[in-house]
Amino acid sequence: MTVLSIQSLSMRFDQPGGVAVQALKDVSLDLRQGELMSVLGPSGCGKTTLLNILAGFLAPTSGSVTLGGKPVTGPGAERGMVFQQGALFEWMSVRENVGFGPRMKGMPKAELREIVDHLLDTMGLKDFKEKAVYELSGGMQQRVALARCLANDPDVILMDEPLGALDALTREKMQGLVLRLWKETGKTIVLITHSVEEALLLGERLVVMAPRPGRIHREYRLPFAEMGAGQDLRGIKKHPEFARTREEILGMIWDMEEEIMGRVEAG
Repeated sequence: MTVLSIQSLSMRFDQPGGVAVQALKDVSLDLRQGELMSVLGPSGCGKTTLLNILAGFLAPTSGSVTLGGKPVTGPGAERGMVFQQGALFEWMSVRENVGFGPRMKGMPKAELREIVDHLLDTMGLKDFKEKAVYELSGGMQQRVALARCLANDPDVILMDEPLGALDALTREKMQGLVLRLWKETGKTIVLITHSVEEALLLGERLVVMAPRPGRIHREYRLPFAEMGAGQDLRGIKKHPEFARTREEILGMIWDMEEEIMGRVEAG
């Protein structure tokens, strides 16, 4: 069943002096319930613009986004957002951060405590629940951000480079956590990343975007996210098909970057 539908989406930013930047052009995608899609591409291909439109932070120049058949016209609780930096409330404890959304909706205290405790346990945050978030490492803060998002029970989770600021070891652990949560919750997830390896690991469906204007260049259907939900991620990276696809996509993005540089030099 299609849960999120993007039809002929275009976004143009008008600049001073009458110059317009075409950030997106005729992007169309349909996401099924429970699908995990990673979006990859060189700088300037419109990845973050696309995510901001899906979140309702930006209104497209043309085209439409519907969620469950209803038009997306602004932010909504049915779409949860996880940023590169967790955007947490630093003056609150871990428990208070995770429970913030349901508490604002008036959820009964007993139900709220049960949901928060479950998420803290799932995320490995049980022993840190009374800590202020500024006392936590970057990886732990992103766990809190994920738990806070899940506490609102959104239909779709939008992730903008959520692991980009983490060190390599923490990032790998968090990749495994994202896959486990995806399988356990059945949530539809759209994840933006600059890392080809991460896009391969975390996308059962991978979209490569091209820049100037931002558009879909190629789509892949991949087995690695499903495999990674139950296997060691390092072993998956050694899979011959993983290595072949990684090199193919790296070459694709390299060619895009070379083309952009050629345009700049020619200009």
